[in-house]
Amino acid sequence: MTGSRKLGLGILAFIAIVGVGLGVMFGFKAVKPKQSQPRIVATTYAVVQIADKLQLPLVGVPTTANKIPERYKNVTRVGSPMNPNVEKIAGLKPTVVYSVTTLADQFGKAFSKRHIKPYFLNLTSVSALETTVRQMGRRYHRQSQATRAIKQVETAKQTAKQVAAGYHHHPKVLVLMGLPGASYMIGTNRSYIGNLVSISGGRNVFTSKDQEYIQPNDESIKKAKPDVILRLEHALPKMVTAQFNQTFKQDPMWQTIPAVKHHRVYDLQEPDFDATANMRAAIAISKISKWLYPQSGGTT
Repeated sequence: MTGSRKLGLGILAFIAIVGVGLGVMFGFKAVKPKQSQPRIVATTYAVVQIADKLQLPLVGVPTTANKIPERYKNVTRVGSPMNPNVEKIAGLKPTVVYSVTTLADQFGKAFSKRHIKPYFLNLTSVSALETTVRQMGRRYHRQSQATRAIKQVETAKQTAKQVAAGYHHHPKVLVLMGLPGASYMIGTNRSYIGNLVSISGGRNVFTSKDQEYIQPNDESIKKAKPDVILRLEHALPKMVTAQFNQTFKQDPMWQTIPAVKHHRVYDLQEPDFDATANMRAAIAISKISKWLYPQSGGTT
């Protein structure tokens, strides 16, 4: 009897231990909190494009004339990239606010007063874009989406490289960024468009070690004799295009430039082109490649 009783007590103890263990395990699962959904605010269209490619949720997007992806059509608009609405952003209770490094100076005291510290993504070049997308993919567990997006850009780069390799002459390119108010800046090799030119096999006629844009100089432009001119219409495109056309028509200097003489002046418009890199980089590379190495001459 004593042996049977001990055996019985042992079995009961074992069952009790197992029961407690199972209870703890299932109890932990029952009370384990769900992983909180990130509340991301994108203050530039380029960041929205990255988020869309990575299928990320957004609670705030910039106010822009560009078409917002369908998944974000009902998301709160937070103002222009250069002047976002701090109060509106704060009201969204974001876990992170993304902008780009080129706009870092626009985010000052207003944000710090609301204890909001924006994170600035480096989109100054195609390689920087790829690095940023890869990092974002890891951070939000979207590695497969990031890989697909980067592959599209890499394919375009390789195609452009192969096209350029078939030519002995690599055209000299002048990059202009139009500004509302009848003015423009020259984009160097350090600018995003300058980077696209390099990838596509062109030679930027203005280079710099650290400046993306420099002041124009008529004598330097005439001396450079660019074969191709790329005009970026970044802000208020209709106005900027009209300004460019008027300047090129009225200023006799432009009529001496080979690119103008041979009708190889091209207007770069959003959303394919911008002052910073974006997820339409593959399309931008393809277009510039065709402009630099046309099959049957250039067109205006």
